[in-house]
Amino acid sequence: MPSSDRAERPETSEITVGSASLYEAAGKVGALPAVIRSIHPGMRVIGPALPVRSPAGDNLWLHRAIYAAERGDVLVVDTGSGLEHGYWGEVMTAAAQHRGIAGLVITGGVRDSAELIARGFPTFAGAVSVRGTTKNPQGDGDVGSAVRIGDVVVRRGDLVLADDDGVVVLPAADAAKALAEAERRDSAEADIMTRLSAGETTIDIYGLPTEHTG
Repeated sequence: MPSSDRAERPETSEITVGSASLYEAAGKVGALPAVIRSIHPGMRVIGPALPVRSPAGDNLWLHRAIYAAERGDVLVVDTGSGLEHGYWGEVMTAAAQHRGIAGLVITGGVRDSAELIARGFPTFAGAVSVRGTTKNPQGDGDVGSAVRIGDVVVRRGDLVLADDDGVVVLPAADAAKALAEAERRDSAEADIMTRLSAGETTIDIYGLPTEHTG
């Protein structure tokens, strides 16, 4: 992807908002299916998406993606119906880290989970599975073209933000505005926490009805 496109993106190292805030700020769009979760508490990744489409039970296209990726990319992999395979493990993680890949989001499974955790590689997967994969050179896959995961279309360069609450992917053109709104929401929430500490109630703060009106 041209470097000029990257220059227009927000500096990811400065982003502190969480996936839930970003989802709400974007208009409740961009959330990937909830089954895709971090393999260990505390994992977090932010960066531009590199979409990958992988045949079920085959990980050759993931190997190819490692060497098609740019530093800082997040691999976002659609494995179709093949959810019960370990497409990614320690060897691929070592290769990805050497390339400067920021993390992995995958609809299917991963394995060597303890090693991935020890290496500190942000991994968000639909499963942890011991089942291995093939590497068929004739397999129908792709690196770089858009993929659909749930109701979200992921394109190259889209903003990926994943943490313990889930994974959000937003179009690159919408990212800066959504991030600014998410920061505003976080600031407002910090004020709410201060008010709660002072003894106010959520009923009062949000102006909620105290009686059933049905």
